[in-house]
Amino acid sequence: MIPLELLAPARDKTVGIAAIDCGADAVYIAGPSWGNRYAAGNALEDVQELCGYARRFGVRIYLTVNTLIRDDEWDDVHAMMLSAQEVGVDAFIVREERLLGFDDIKVPMYASTQCSIRTAEAARRLEEAGYSRLILERGISMEQLRQIRSAVGCELEFFVHGALCVCYSGECRLSEYLDGRSADRGECIQACRSLYDLVDASGKVLVRNKALLSLKDFNLVERLSDLAEAGVSSFKIEGRLKNESYVRNVVRAYSRALDALVAADPDKYCRASFGKVHGGFEPDLDKTFNRGYTTWWLDGRRDKWSSMDAPKSMGEFVGTVESVKPSADGLRVVLRPASARLALANGDGFAFVDGSAVRGFRGDRCEGLAIFCKKVDGLRPGVRLFRNIDASFEREIDARLPRREVSVDLRVSVHGSFVIEIEAVTEDGRRCVSTFNADVEKAENRERAEAMLREQLGKRCEQYSFSVSFVDAPGALPLLSASTINSMRRCVAGDIPDRQLTPADIPTGDVADAPPPTSGPFPLQAEGGNVSRRNIRSRTLPILKSPLMRTRYCIRYELNMCPKYQGAKATGPLFLVNNGRRLALGFDCAACEMTVDKA
Repeated sequence: MIPLELLAPARDKTVGIAAIDCGADAVYIAGPSWGNRYAAGNALEDVQELCGYARRFGVRIYLTVNTLIRDDEWDDVHAMMLSAQEVGVDAFIVREERLLGFDDIKVPMYASTQCSIRTAEAARRLEEAGYSRLILERGISMEQLRQIRSAVGCELEFFVHGALCVCYSGECRLSEYLDGRSADRGECIQACRSLYDLVDASGKVLVRNKALLSLKDFNLVERLSDLAEAGVSSFKIEGRLKNESYVRNVVRAYSRALDALVAADPDKYCRASFGKVHGGFEPDLDKTFNRGYTTWWLDGRRDKWSSMDAPKSMGEFVGTVESVKPSADGLRVVLRPASARLALANGDGFAFVDGSAVRGFRGDRCEGLAIFCKKVDGLRPGVRLFRNIDASFEREIDARLPRREVSVDLRVSVHGSFVIEIEAVTEDGRRCVSTFNADVEKAENRERAEAMLREQLGKRCEQYSFSVSFVDAPGALPLLSASTINSMRRCVAGDIPDRQLTPADIPTGDVADAPPPTSGPFPLQAEGGNVSRRNIRSRTLPILKSPLMRTRYCIRYELNMCPKYQGAKATGPLFLVNNGRRLALGFDCAACEMTVDKA
């Protein structure tokens, strides 16, 4: 069977634990540094705690080390990775190929999406270098994905949900050019979400003050089966800066979708971790942060992907403003609803587009279809209103948390003078036998005593959900109280061994023998030094200085100006302008790509 993994983001251990509770099979998180999200670093003590919790369910923890590394940082990076390996991380997500040279790092290395893997040739080269998993570029098609699958034998990971970089991953220099902060060092200023004017060579403004490089968010929840058939085994959710409610909602929705996929073909697929998720809130991807959804280039055809009018989360469309009148505390806004089932709640957050700006406000009080709020500029009849914070839904997420349980089968045997043996077998195959001496009287009513034993043993305890499949008592049964049986159940839970990863659980990739370099930023150390390396050529990915950005996205197509697909008249040079800074647009129609570069 093919294990399918739902991989969730975590900005900290609390979010990571929430993701596991909601059904994640793996979690990726940053350590103290080099994690390509400057604001999402974590102490290794917190990572260790997350690893301990994950072991309960066979969930894996991956540490991101996916920034470019300066020449003077190698010793520190090496020390951090050794410590992370010691606290229990199961793999490293890395960008720098030279990190494969640390021969005392025993856990697998996964090639980050920053490696921009979008061809079979690139995938084959990275597999040969020693990566055991490739995290593919988001902007590839199903056909490209199948070609990569045919070219390599290692695991393939693919993003399925969350924010999209407009540029090919790992090849964007726009932030560094505009502000001196490098996306390759985790300091992206998200220049693609900024407002620009589109001007022609004469300086004529064709479009004013729009987020012309901003994309909608990825959503492939309906395409998991297609991706699995094409060879993807890890389905990744973007969002290491997202809050806990976002991660809970998205993970729960995708975990359910993966469960349905496995249930439809149980002889072919299984989940990569264990423990069933029970109860909790009803997930809804439309009620959490998004800029509108797209499947991007997955089907290899062009579509309208832009969120240029609203680069922030707009949420779900709830209706059109019918009237706006003054009230005691500000405004009374009456809505003409988009759905007869619409229910508003105090504290709901709303957004609307006012010219080139996205404005937002809170509903301090909601009565039916009337929203009472503070004064908001631009709010007037006819405005299309969106709800980007559903207060009732957020309260439901907090109040109705799902629980994840590992099923355990119990077989009870009673011997001699009431020596009770309870054999426990978890769903993942862990096994223990707990023995109890019951110095009590014989039960007069055997049937009632067995029913009591089954009922009290067959309950939850910690993360375990017990059920009794067998009771073997040739003689009499002991007369046990409910509290005594409950104590026995707790002892059994404590006796179940923690799950330990075995070498068979961890994929490995062999590094091809090759002569070591004689110089470079990562030199060989003499015996006894603090850095060692295998024989591996330095294959650091090239840093593309020009253009600043290359992308599948095309501004001309979004604005119905495409000569290839829309029959528009060819334009002259086009530029993006922001605060006096000009960026030149290039259009490679043969490759169906756009570039952004210095003007």
